[in-house]
Amino acid sequence: MGVEERRRQLIGVALELFSRRSPDEVSIDEIASAAGISRPLVYHYFPGKLSLYEAALQRAADDLAARFVEPREGPLGARLLRVMGRYFDFVDEHGPGFSALMRGGPAVGSSTTNALVDSVRQAAYVQILSHLDVTDPPARLELVVRSWISLAESTALIWLDGRRIPRAELETQLVHDFAALTAVSAAHDEEMGALLRRVLDQEPADGPFGDLVGRLIALAS
Repeated sequence: MGVEERRRQLIGVALELFSRRSPDEVSIDEIASAAGISRPLVYHYFPGKLSLYEAALQRAADDLAARFVEPREGPLGARLLRVMGRYFDFVDEHGPGFSALMRGGPAVGSSTTNALVDSVRQAAYVQILSHLDVTDPPARLELVVRSWISLAESTALIWLDGRRIPRAELETQLVHDFAALTAVSAAHDEEMGALLRRVLDQEPADGPFGDLVGRLIALAS
């Protein structure tokens, strides 16, 4: 097996182990055993557990960032709901690994892990702006989008601790949250108001945003 092929294998093995348990609980010996090689051979390809961990995080970050890619077709609410479905697919499949990626795991505060987390957030931010057809976002829109990305992240982390709320409900709720954050900002700014009206004009009554409007009307009546 060539050097790059072996490195990819070790990264895959490590990511699988980190997805099931906290990286702090996974040893080099376990990684070596799962890969079918000796412990010294692991160190031949990676200088230590931290470097292997960071390589696994890079693959996880690339995977997670790709979950935000969605064709710009159809109403925004439906697109966001599909994105949230893929996002929670990742969270569900890689629980401890997702937590490690977002919290930094054994490398909390390192420039590498901080950069990886920021790259995921930035990828999500760019994708959302693309769906809104905005290239130069005003300050209020940037605040809304970045706040929503942080909310999705914290919601997923809390959900992993017991999964006490049905996943599908949370996915829909986060789409509603995006609409709500935008609506609150629109109440204070005409530019945001115009953006919200443009989005809502393209939303069907039976879509996620229409569902939220119906629920709010029912609450107020």
